[in-house]
Amino acid sequence: MMGNLFGAVGTHVREGLAGIGKAGRMFFAILRVSGGLFKRLRLITDQIHFIGNYSMVIIGISGLFIGFVLGLQGYYTLNKYGSEQALGLLVALSLVRELGPVVTALLFAGRAGTSLTAEIGLMKAGEQLAAMEMMAVNPMQRVIAPRFWAGIFAMPLLAAVFSALGILGGYVVGVRLLGVDEGAFWSQMQAGVDVWQDVANGVLKSIVFGVAVTFIALYQGYEAKPTPEGVARATTRTVVIASLTVLGLDFLLTALMFK
Repeated sequence: MMGNLFGAVGTHVREGLAGIGKAGRMFFAILRVSGGLFKRLRLITDQIHFIGNYSMVIIGISGLFIGFVLGLQGYYTLNKYGSEQALGLLVALSLVRELGPVVTALLFAGRAGTSLTAEIGLMKAGEQLAAMEMMAVNPMQRVIAPRFWAGIFAMPLLAAVFSALGILGGYVVGVRLLGVDEGAFWSQMQAGVDVWQDVANGVLKSIVFGVAVTFIALYQGYEAKPTPEGVARATTRTVVIASLTVLGLDFLLTALMFK
């Protein structure tokens, strides 16, 4: 009984270490072929359009409604202490520091990440990647690397849209509906939000999340079994692993940035 248990644990540990090794080799392979990729920027810009544009609607609407909620909750909380004029600062810091990068990354994993995994997995199942290798075309450079860099470039832009619409939502609820002074709303925000301490750290977070989520999606698609069931499982793993990775990285980055 105990022998079977230790054997199962050892098998899972060995498979996990092998997966980490494969992921590391793939990551460095992407970096190695990326040098010549920037001479053909059209490959990257097409993927930015595919990844970013098609994620814009869900991220923008989500940001707006989260701004509505922050405006309501922040107003009722601050009103207890007579500090409702600081609502703009509360909304801006909540979005720029935390909610903007994190929620955008989670939505990105659910929308663009699953799309990337399914696309690469279906290309592998249809032997398109093998056909590229037969024609002396490196699929890592032609298919994987452009999507990897497009995800990194798209994530900060999507996070910025999320935060901007969230602030707009907080303004609509706080100023237009609840009667917070408009001048105080914007002036407190401008005085309290630091470009380097808050905005730049939020951008850095979104870049790190973009690297993590995009790479996980591509790796899961590239390593998926070439069957419909294999692609479906890889898509599910992308959402689960990417979401947990984003939350773990957010804790580590927050501890380092705002200690």
